[in-house]
Amino acid sequence: MGSQVEPRAFDILLLPGDGIGPEVIGAAREVADAAAEKFGIELAYEERDIGATAIRSTGEPVAEETLARAKESDAVLFGAVGHPDFDGSTVRPEAGLLALRRALGAFANLRPVAAIPSLLSASTLKKEVVEDVDLLIIRELTGGIYFGEKEEADSGGNRASDVCEYTREEIERVARVAFDAARLRKEHVTSVDKMNILATSRLWRAVVEEVAQEYPDVELDHLLVDAAAMFLIREPKRFDVILTENMFGDILSDEAAMLPGSMGMLPSASLGEPGSAGIFEPVHGTAPDIAGSGKANPYAAILSAAMMFRYALDLPDVAAAIEQGVSGALEAGVLTPDLGGEATTTEATRAVIERLSAGTSQA
Repeated sequence: MGSQVEPRAFDILLLPGDGIGPEVIGAAREVADAAAEKFGIELAYEERDIGATAIRSTGEPVAEETLARAKESDAVLFGAVGHPDFDGSTVRPEAGLLALRRALGAFANLRPVAAIPSLLSASTLKKEVVEDVDLLIIRELTGGIYFGEKEEADSGGNRASDVCEYTREEIERVARVAFDAARLRKEHVTSVDKMNILATSRLWRAVVEEVAQEYPDVELDHLLVDAAAMFLIREPKRFDVILTENMFGDILSDEAAMLPGSMGMLPSASLGEPGSAGIFEPVHGTAPDIAGSGKANPYAAILSAAMMFRYALDLPDVAAAIEQGVSGALEAGVLTPDLGGEATTTEATRAVIERLSAGTSQA
């Protein structure tokens, strides 16, 4: 008999960040560990500072050593960055996340939005509008106005500018991510732009049309961003995959968070080229007003860990088990305050782990 090779441990970098970030990432780690034990997987963690936490300790929103460590990791599990203490500061916590995305070449942000039957009453929209919604927003993440050249306001505060710029290559690669995703879903891509006003949007639409020729099985349509914002609320079931640029995607995905009722339910994955570490993070912010109170909703961070298992570690069975654990906890009525319940962060986490542990494994 040949000698057996021990399975390697997956190397996970934890960047909890600010506010409720440490609480929800702690919850995600607990669930990931429970899943790893169930499926016979080994996870190795390292935790580092980012955002306001890093600024306070080093003066910078993210250390170069942290970025180097991220590049060496199999995946990055990220919490949230930002704090009111740094509003208006020249050194912003959010710059740490932008630097991380740039360092990892994480150009495609995937944000799934699905109606959860047990939470339909949590949405401010009518049940018949929200039920059966299942869409995926794919946001270009490393170009556009967020990364363009910036000119700060002059001494008199009279003028400032932000340059929005896109290249053909940037648009092509994220468009292919969207069309590939659509092939595994309902074969429909809606590309969102503002081509009637913006030169970058006219390039965007032209390049997306070209890429679409490679996917004759996928339907493509276009919407201006203002119309897309309206349809997300009026007729969200019309969407399958929404493809859009950086700023539009940021705004539309936050709007879409209201479909399932809370931003605390939305995970995300930021992916680069194959082989690079992805960033997996809840869509919500730092919520400093409830930090440390036990009221933080951990479900989005836990679902982000599920996306990590699916997209970075190529373990879809583990991802599905975590997702089923979350669904089971919600169906049992384990709801945090943002969802209209009274469950604490710890109680919600334990509810997921209990249902995860009780399920069957398919290692």
